[in-house]
Amino acid sequence: MDNKEAIIQATIKLIEEKGEHLEEVTVREICKRAGVGLGLVNYHFGNKDNLIELCVERIINGIVENFQSIREKTKDLPPFEKLEYLGNMTLDFLFEHYAVSKISVLTDMKNPKPNDNTHRTYAAYLPLVAACRPDWDESTVKRKTFCLISVMQQTFLRYETTSTILDIDLSKKENRKAWHTQILHDILEVSE
Repeated sequence: MDNKEAIIQATIKLIEEKGEHLEEVTVREICKRAGVGLGLVNYHFGNKDNLIELCVERIINGIVENFQSIREKTKDLPPFEKLEYLGNMTLDFLFEHYAVSKISVLTDMKNPKPNDNTHRTYAAYLPLVAACRPDWDESTVKRKTFCLISVMQQTFLRYETTSTILDIDLSKKENRKAWHTQILHDILEVSE
């Protein structure tokens, strides 16, 4: 493993260990774990924040890849239930890995890339939205899928404000599930 990859692997391990306390991850600790000199973080990544963003993207990529296995688990469900299942898994992951997820979502918003995590999530949801509403044209499906992903990101990023406004505690899994189901009904324009 080269120095750059050693730095990335050490940082990922530290992110996983520190969880919500990413501010405790230091360049000195990263380099010690990677067995490299302090200057290599700046040389390879510019600064610690860039390194953290790259590592978070790798962590989230692994989770997004795991979504492919969800298709197998849900293959016998109707499209709406598949979409509901995937959405609940997504929201649960976001809330259970708050610090990493927040960095991922905000990085995608700040520096959108053609195949970033938001785009890959959108691509995973698109065929399910289309299957739920085969009567919609492609443009409508794309627009509604975009709305769904945007609402989910905002629900996550602004959950405290949203919880207050809507008088629902979105930090609780069962409340998120009910909220997500209602959002699906609203966006897909289907009755309960």
